[in-house]
Amino acid sequence: MPFTQFKSLGDVLKTYNIKYIEDNFKIQSQIKVPKHLVTDLNFTLKNIAYDVSEASICENLIYPILRSVWMPYVDIFSLWSHKPIEYDTFLSGIPDYLISKRSDLGKKDDFAGGWSQCGVEMYAMQKINKNLELTIYGIVSNGETWEFAQLSNEQFCFYTNRFDINDLKKLYNALSNVMQLCKNQF
Repeated sequence: MPFTQFKSLGDVLKTYNIKYIEDNFKIQSQIKVPKHLVTDLNFTLKNIAYDVSEASICENLIYPILRSVWMPYVDIFSLWSHKPIEYDTFLSGIPDYLISKRSDLGKKDDFAGGWSQCGVEMYAMQKINKNLELTIYGIVSNGETWEFAQLSNEQFCFYTNRFDINDLKKLYNALSNVMQLCKNQF
């Protein structure tokens, strides 16, 4: 089933028998947001009609932040944009962005719909890696607001605290912490 066929996170959790819990995401370290990113995002927020489409939000807000956070980890992780992933005919689709361990192989404001797609993508990544104990982190964003979750041992943990582009330091640190948590698994 293509990822987009799931209409809610509940559908994903029920289909794959995954337990749901909630918690707050805890930022464990503080990293300074690069000045150029602050300047670029302030310019975008003031001068560009970034919220006219999902593609514009992705290009103007989400990607610049993800790219900046990912850069220190370039030797460990790959950042993919709109790369199709497929485990089988039921678990396939195209996530907006995917950060994965580097290998030799080289949205509208719909958080409910975003989480249904992200949740099934997270599950598919565990299946592809043949490791249900691997902790997979997921993020859903409309460019301004960012939500986090993790999937491990058939348990989906939705972090109830949201991060906002207007508090770029906090958002940047949350994303950096996710990168570090992923790195720590390897």
